[in-house]
Amino acid sequence: MKIIIKKIAVAFLFVMLFNSCSSELDTKPVVEQSFENLLLQDPNAAKGLLSRMYATFALTGSNGPGSSDIVTNDAGESGFLRGIINLQDLTTDNVKNRWGDDGLDQLTTTSNWTQNNKFFRYLFDRVYYTVPQTTNLIIALQNTNVPEKAQYISELRFLRSLAYYYMIDCFGKGVLVTTENYGTISPLPEASRTDLFDYVESELLAIENDLPFSNEYGRANKSACRMLLAKLYLNAEVYTGVSRYNDALIYSNKVITEGGFSLAPNYLQNFTADNNTSPEIIFPLIADALTSQSYGNTTYLVNASMNADTMPISLFGATDGWGGNRATKAWYGLFGDLDTSTDARAQLFWRAGHTYEMTDYKTWTNGYPSTKFRNSMFTGTSSPTSFSSTDFPMFRLADAYLIYAESVLRGATSGSSSQALSYVNELRARSNASSISQSQLTLDFILDERGRELNMEGQRRTDLIRFGKFTGGDYLWPWKGNSLNGVSIPDTYKVFPLPLSALDSNPNLTQNTGY
Repeated sequence: MKIIIKKIAVAFLFVMLFNSCSSELDTKPVVEQSFENLLLQDPNAAKGLLSRMYATFALTGSNGPGSSDIVTNDAGESGFLRGIINLQDLTTDNVKNRWGDDGLDQLTTTSNWTQNNKFFRYLFDRVYYTVPQTTNLIIALQNTNVPEKAQYISELRFLRSLAYYYMIDCFGKGVLVTTENYGTISPLPEASRTDLFDYVESELLAIENDLPFSNEYGRANKSACRMLLAKLYLNAEVYTGVSRYNDALIYSNKVITEGGFSLAPNYLQNFTADNNTSPEIIFPLIADALTSQSYGNTTYLVNASMNADTMPISLFGATDGWGGNRATKAWYGLFGDLDTSTDARAQLFWRAGHTYEMTDYKTWTNGYPSTKFRNSMFTGTSSPTSFSSTDFPMFRLADAYLIYAESVLRGATSGSSSQALSYVNELRARSNASSISQSQLTLDFILDERGRELNMEGQRRTDLIRFGKFTGGDYLWPWKGNSLNGVSIPDTYKVFPLPLSALDSNPNLTQNTGY
């Protein structure tokens, strides 16, 4: 049983505490009674409220799949995870969406981005829903005496840092809401990318030793904190102009050697309805077809990649096929000839009835749907359901291996090239792909291997930017810049435009250059 699901269900009892945000940058409490008063009345409420904060990443709202914590006309499309996938994967070389409604075309063609696109606003608003609420709860806990108070505060600081990470990565600026300025009436000043980076780094370093090595499934542990630090440091040169690859290696190595995780024997075990049994997943976002229904968690990943017109969707545990997302040849082309590839990851595309080329991204049969995420069980039998029970592996050990290897190749001195090669070959052996030699382990190979291993896990855009492949014309993919064969796009696109609603809410915010 996914333990935290029970806690999330309990947290729904406190739904009155979380009203929808009417202003993206309003840092005043969004409560009918204070967390502090509630905790004084019932110290046991702390765990339920903490679980509610975890749920902000997986669920759209606290009153079922039709509810949303943020302002939207369609709750299902507003989820945090769905926003991450839309902005990190649809905008890149691996997946294209055919629906085209209300801004999706802008994402899937990486073109014509504007401050009015609701999908940019959804992720921005999600960050500034989670950040004030976690901050409010931290303050309340600091002023009360409840069991496990220190650990709860550390977990909340982790969740706040995780939300800020996406502000750093996607928008490059924002406002910094902290326990010191929370509730300020005047608009907060604009915080630069470096300001946000420094704050998140300091928060994670402060809580690293306070988080346990082992925690309930679905809650942050020491390795989750270290993975977020490793990812922050891996991209530090993009975020701040100063490389931190030694630090990225140090923290990925801590995860590898001290976390107690191991690679799942089978790659697919990480993406099925019983993936809570995988020894590889460090930090998951919980999904459950009965107790945590959402159109914004892996239900989106599964159902949007399915269509009963061309696929036996029940085979993958789905009852509903939305027919939206298909991979492009830029993804499955990484495996070479799919007919002869021995790589198990190359088999996770549905090819029957579909064309290799995507000459029209709005035609469902153009491109191969990815079957990597499915709602069927890895072991045993299961019945198809409308919603997914597959947890999203936000952090897993394979990524730590690849961060270590990339950091070595980028000059980190505290690791070894032989160990980097060993980690990469362990991943390839797990998928029955051929081993590579030391001379074959290059940065270009690492980018491709990250594509083979981690695509559709909300990382591709960040990776392409770090490797200098996202903007410009050196690397083209189908429909980049709204062209069949791809065209150059401007460096402006390395960050998204701040939503117009955010600029209207806070006059201290300025738009990103070029928008």
